[in-house]
Amino acid sequence: MVTAAVNPFLDGNFAPVREEITADDLKIIGELPPDLSGMFVRNGPNPQWQPKGQYHWFDGDGMLHGVRISNGKASYRDRYVRTKGWQIEHEAGKAVWSGLLEPPQMDNPEGAYKNVANTALVWHAGQFFALWEGGAPYAIKVPELETIGEYTYNGKLQSAFTAHPKVDPITGEMMFFGYSFAPPYLHYSVVSAEGELMKTVPIELPMGVMMHDFAITANYTIFMDLPMTFNPMRMQKGEPGLKFEKDRASRFGIVPRHGDNNDVRWFETPACFVWHTLNAYEQGDEVILLGCRVNSANMFATEDVESDSQSNIPRMHRWRFNMKDGSVREESLDDAASEFPRINDNFLGQPTRYGYAGKIGQGSFEGIIKYDLNSGKSQSHEFGKDRCGGEAVFVPRGNGEDEGWVMTFVYDSSKDTSELVIVDAQNITSEPVARVLIPQRVPYGFHGDWISEEKLQKSK
Repeated sequence: MVTAAVNPFLDGNFAPVREEITADDLKIIGELPPDLSGMFVRNGPNPQWQPKGQYHWFDGDGMLHGVRISNGKASYRDRYVRTKGWQIEHEAGKAVWSGLLEPPQMDNPEGAYKNVANTALVWHAGQFFALWEGGAPYAIKVPELETIGEYTYNGKLQSAFTAHPKVDPITGEMMFFGYSFAPPYLHYSVVSAEGELMKTVPIELPMGVMMHDFAITANYTIFMDLPMTFNPMRMQKGEPGLKFEKDRASRFGIVPRHGDNNDVRWFETPACFVWHTLNAYEQGDEVILLGCRVNSANMFATEDVESDSQSNIPRMHRWRFNMKDGSVREESLDDAASEFPRINDNFLGQPTRYGYAGKIGQGSFEGIIKYDLNSGKSQSHEFGKDRCGGEAVFVPRGNGEDEGWVMTFVYDSSKDTSELVIVDAQNITSEPVARVLIPQRVPYGFHGDWISEEKLQKSK
C-alpha cells in the first residue's frame, strides 16, 4: 500500500489551528516587566479549509495571534483576517482558490488569486493593517483583532501594497510600493503622517520582478530590481513563470523620497536576492543598505536545500552606494545564517548600531542574533533543545537604541506547546525575563509588530 506524502506545510507546527480563542490570566514563567504595556501581534498562514490542489506555506489564510500585556498580566487571542476571499470560502464551506503552486484561476470571477492578508502588519496614523503584497491592506480593530475591512485610502490606492511598508519615525510618513507582472511593473507611494495617500508614481523596470522588500533613509527610498523575474513565455513551456536568473545582474534604485522615475539612480551588482532589509541610512556621500542576502533563491522550494549548497543561505550583508561617483561596495557581515531582520523602529532610516535577526539552524530559527554593526561582532540567544522561534520584534523601553526587549513566539516540539518569549535586548545571551505560556499551539508564521499602550488608546 502506497501512503500519500504528507505536505510539510500542513504537518507539525506548520499545521493550522482551527479555533479562535480568548484566554486571560496566562501563566508566566519569570516576571513581566512592570513598564511593559501593549500588545504583541504576529501574522501568519492558517488555511481555513483543506487546501485545493498543491499547498504552499504562502497560501494560508491570514491569522493574527496577539498577546496583550498590562500590569504584569497577559492575555491571548487568535483571529482570522476575514478577507473577502475568506468570507467567500467560509460561506462555501470549502476552498475555492488553489494556491501559488497551481496555475492561476483566470476563470474565477473573484480573482485569479486570493488576498490572504497573511504576511505582515503595520501601524500607521491610528490604524492597524494586515498585509499581503499582492493586494490591498486589511484594517484591523485592536485589541480585539477583528477585521474592519479592505482599506484603499478612499479609493486612491492604485496598486498592490507591499507587505513591508516603511514608517519614518521622525516625519511620520509611510512609504510603500506595489509590484506587478504587467507594465508598469512598479508603483511607489507616499502616505502623510495623517494617513492621506499623497502621491503614487510609476517606476520603470525592464521586466516584471518579485520585489518583497525595500528600504528608506532620511531622504531616499531604495528599490531592489533583483533577478527573480516573471516571464509568461516560460509558463507556456511548462516552466515556472517566476524564476531566479543567476546570469542577470541585480540593480538597486535610489530615488529622493518625494521624487519620481526621472530621479532614480541605478546601481548594479552581481546577481543576488534579498527577502528582507534590516535598515538603510546616509553617511557622507554614501547610502548604506543592510539586509539578509542570498546568492540565489528558489521561490517555491518545498524540499531542504542540499547541505553542501551555500547559494540559498541568507547572511547579513552591507552595501555602500556612492551617490557622488556611482560606485558600489559590498561585504558580508556574518558567517551565520540569519533572516527576518529587525531593528528598533524608532531609528528606522537613521544610522544604527544594533540589529536583530532569527538565527537559522536545521531549517528553522534556533535563536536570536544581536548584531553590533559598529564592532562587527554578534551575540546570540538560544531557544534551547527542541525549541524553534520566529521573527524577533524589538519593543522600546527608553531612548537608547538597544534599550528594550525582543520578543517572539517559540514552539517546543517535545511538548507541542507555544509561548511568547521576552528577552532583555541589552542582555541578549541571558535567560528570558519572562515566558508567557499560550493555551494553544501557535503555528509558525511570518512577521509581527508591537502596539504600545499609547497607540492602543489612540486606535481608530
